Amino acid sequence: MADQVRVDPVSGTETTGHKWDGIEELDTPIPNWWRWILYATIVWSIGYWIAMPAWPIVSGYTKGVLGYSSRAAVAEDIKVAAAAQSQFNEKLRKASLEQVRTNSELLEFALAGGRSAFNVNCSQCHGSGAQGFKGYPNLNDDEWLWGGTLKEISFTITHGARNESDDARVSEMPAFLKDELLKENQINDVAEYVLSLSKNSEDAKAVSRGAPLFKEHCVDCHAEGGVGNKEFGAPALSNNIWLYGGDRSAIRETIANSRKGVMPAWGPLLDPDTIKKLAIYVHSLGGGK
Repeated sequence: MADQVRVDPVSGTETTGHKWDGIEELDTPIPNWWRWILYATIVWSIGYWIAMPAWPIVSGYTKGVLGYSSRAAVAEDIKVAAAAQSQFNEKLRKASLEQVRTNSELLEFALAGGRSAFNVNCSQCHGSGAQGFKGYPNLNDDEWLWGGTLKEISFTITHGARNESDDARVSEMPAFLKDELLKENQINDVAEYVLSLSKNSEDAKAVSRGAPLFKEHCVDCHAEGGVGNKEFGAPALSNNIWLYGGDRSAIRETIANSRKGVMPAWGPLLDPDTIKKLAIYVHSLGGGK
């Protein structure tokens, strides 16, 4: 409860009447400059409400006397940017992928556009630096399931993998345990043999048992020595580049139950110019053939 208001003898300012532990609160008025700024902001806000879009209503919002729209401003900026790029896009459209790569001006333009398109559409799976994640290929190395030439990369981007597109990249690895093609102990032996191809096995007996099984069931796709076959999208098994992990457990899981990653077909979603820019950009990351 406030006590009786009195004038503070030291400052000459009235108190609020509040007192606690011997401390009184002064009723010091705010400075005039602060008050006038407050009034000015109130006047400015009223003017803003009148001039600019401000209030939501049942059928939309108040447009403001200036008729400004941030959406329209963005659309205009995009239109201006597209006009500035039109001459380069026209040249890019007429040039082949190889011609773009050998033309420094077009290459610079394509790389900039490809980087932007990659960040928007591809980085969610392949990473912002295209380093990949488990189940999503690293695009910086020179290991390609379906080939790393400009033409092959462009085709993969356009049609994707294991989707509903008629021309999608498709590779179907059997689930050897789930489909009862091999028994549990045979799966273990084949996994050990696969480890030996990259010099990571420590069980020579299991390797010797797995070798004939690999030859019977796996060589047709992965080739002799596990060097891979891009015609089938079959990865090389003789290096230490693994899409789903290269330890014994991960390899065994792949053999037993197979893996079936999916990549969307970007052809129906992106225009041909953007596809071309993406192919150039991905090819430039370090692993392009």
